[in-house]
Amino acid sequence: MDLQPLRRRVTRRLPALWIAAVLALACCSTAFAAASASSPHTSAKSTLAGTWKGQYGGAVSGHFTIHWKQTGTTLHGTIKLSSPSGKYAIDGGVRGKKIKFGALTVGAKYKGVLHGTTRMSGTWTSGTGGGNWSAHKVS
Repeated sequence: MDLQPLRRRVTRRLPALWIAAVLALACCSTAFAAASASSPHTSAKSTLAGTWKGQYGGAVSGHFTIHWKQTGTTLHGTIKLSSPSGKYAIDGGVRGKKIKFGALTVGAKYKGVLHGTTRMSGTWTSGTGGGNWSAHKVS
């Protein structure tokens, strides 16, 4: 049996097969990159909802408990402060590792940074002054 004609046909088609394989890999990697880019900061998005406990110091000091609900980058919930004592509505947002929220009824504004998925800290301001705060996730 003469293998020369078969060898020539395979040899002629080999470059086309290589090109097809490279194109297929390029398409798959582009689709994977697009899918990865379409889900921004899922770690922050999926970890802020829940209960956080923390403390604050400065012009006023005490401890607090936050209960967050999250939709996308928007935060809604309540904060229970030890001073001024009470439970207040809070609204805010998160962008990457940065967080901002406020308890408007007491005039307090908070901004800070997320440290992983279970800790955050920053500064607060109000009509009576300001200071630092930190919190950790409990559930």
